[in-house]
Amino acid sequence: MNMTFIGGGNMARALIGGLLAKQEHELSVVDPNPEARSALEDFGGLDVFGELPPDLADNDVVVLAVKPQILTGVLQQLAPVIRAETCLLSVAAGFSVAAMESALQRSQPIVRSMPNTPALLGCGITGLFANAACGQRERRAADQIMGAVGETIWVDEEDDMNAVTALSGSGPAYFYLMIEALRDAGETLGLSRETATRLVIQTAHGAGAMAAQPAADPTTLRARVTSPGGTTAAGIDALEAGGFRALVKQAAKAARDRGRELAGGGKS
Repeated sequence: MNMTFIGGGNMARALIGGLLAKQEHELSVVDPNPEARSALEDFGGLDVFGELPPDLADNDVVVLAVKPQILTGVLQQLAPVIRAETCLLSVAAGFSVAAMESALQRSQPIVRSMPNTPALLGCGITGLFANAACGQRERRAADQIMGAVGETIWVDEEDDMNAVTALSGSGPAYFYLMIEALRDAGETLGLSRETATRLVIQTAHGAGAMAAQPAADPTTLRARVTSPGGTTAAGIDALEAGGFRALVKQAAKAARDRGRELAGGGKS
């Protein structure tokens, strides 16, 4: 598969590294920043440009890995030099298909993606939405590209990308906040900051690994740790009494609603 990345930031480099490891693709990257180009050249096995190359029409996929605020300008530059059947895979958060088609001034196969930061370590998950111009070929290509940094999951409605953002896009920050809170609680209970941090981070890592096992159910896993009348039950009771579940739902809804608010100016 021939593809060009427009933008060579952290997410693009993570994707490129994962794709190059499979040695199945012809890759090129466009980035006007000399420092970014220098970092990309260290990969080897890909062509790096400071401006759009002349052979973009040969690409099967163009990956849009730029900030949302410059995406309209990038699309306007791309429109006359890519084929109408070239698949555009957007990693730009919150930019709707309609806004991209408006910038292109035509219909185009477009896949929106919402990866999360664990993708930088190859263990992320990406939400994907394809417009009506996409077929199985474009879906397979998007799966292959975003699958280089973790798992993928498709949604049928574009608005569901806001819910994906609320859960997995913003989700790492919620877990980091929980880690911070438990670390601080450990200090309050008399542990050193270093000890509390090590205990909490490894616990989070291990709990996540157990929950990720095939057929694992978080409710069942929680019940196994929570002996009636025991220490864990006392802690769970305190969380439930404080409205823990309701707060999590409120957080996710607030993030989802903020994503919808950012639909102004062509975003969704």
